[in-house]
Amino acid sequence: MKKLGLGCMRLPLTDPENPARVDIPQVIRMVDLFLAHGFTYFDTAYMYHSFTSENIVKEVLTSRYPRDQYVLTTKMPTMRLKEKGDLDRIFDEQLANCGVSYFDYYLLHNLNTTHYEIAQRLDAFAFIRQKKQAGQVRKIGFSYHDGPELLDRILTEHPYMDVVQLQINYLDWDSVGIQSRKCYEVARRHGKDVIVMEPVKGGALANVPEDVARLFAQAAPEMSAASWAIRFAASLDGVCMVLSGMSNMEQLVDNISYMEHFQPLSEAEREVIAQAVSWINASTAIPCTGCNYCTDGCPVKIPIPTYFSLYNTEMQSMRRGFSVQQVYYENYAKNHSKASACMECGQCEAQCPQHLPVIQWLKKVAEVLEE
Repeated sequence: MKKLGLGCMRLPLTDPENPARVDIPQVIRMVDLFLAHGFTYFDTAYMYHSFTSENIVKEVLTSRYPRDQYVLTTKMPTMRLKEKGDLDRIFDEQLANCGVSYFDYYLLHNLNTTHYEIAQRLDAFAFIRQKKQAGQVRKIGFSYHDGPELLDRILTEHPYMDVVQLQINYLDWDSVGIQSRKCYEVARRHGKDVIVMEPVKGGALANVPEDVARLFAQAAPEMSAASWAIRFAASLDGVCMVLSGMSNMEQLVDNISYMEHFQPLSEAEREVIAQAVSWINASTAIPCTGCNYCTDGCPVKIPIPTYFSLYNTEMQSMRRGFSVQQVYYENYAKNHSKASACMECGQCEAQCPQHLPVIQWLKKVAEVLEE
């Protein structure tokens, strides 16, 4: 397969305020062009576009093309599971929604500490393994939003998983909040193929700061900012697919232009991206270096640099509605205090080599990342 997948989470809309109002004629044109250029991978999920994405895939793809001309992935919504019977009920509903008799890839959706507990309690891993053995699924795995330690545990306890879907992009690669590199390294150490999601961070890396845009243009005038992000992810060893949530025909055409005949990043291009990361991070809201001096004496054990990293990422994002940073924040908050638990004792500010107003920034973090 070519390494670019069409993600069906950010399809073009006729009403920007209603995610269920998808521009079907435009999506049909996008699907036709995508397939015409040799791309075959489509990624959807039960909950995308207000629970309509799978039905849209049937309308624009599976009812119009033979089954052997595309590769289809969807996901079991672990966050909506209450009892074991939900697994069969939802899976059968998904087959009907998508208009297919099998899925090429079937993933447990959005595993983190909470959702992994649900999957374990309801034997969701055994369920998808049985579906694979029955021929209703070709490959199984899970999408993941949490830290490397839990990922290592999951893959150790369930070594028969075929793939892991991870959030990977050049800005999150060494982020202390997202930890893309560490999660990728865990997956590869377990010998798993990696599917990349959020390579452009929801659009943030397609709309980079002006100095970074000039840097990219000087290095490759014909290439878009988004191309650097997608090629970064696609160049990683073991990455079998990079998903792009294309929201219009222009984005699709741009992605095709550099992924139809994909060339991995050169060393010179990697240096350009390293410079871009440095400049973007330098312009972040909280100039925290992640030294962790502030955390050693925190009486309520707030992981301050981690929360600052998530806050910075949130400020850089182009999100509308769902925030992956909030997901990571809630994951950390299960084992640590939230930012709002700050007692304003001031020890963190006394220890900070950057002399940051840590207490005030924690209040901002709480405003943005706490529900």
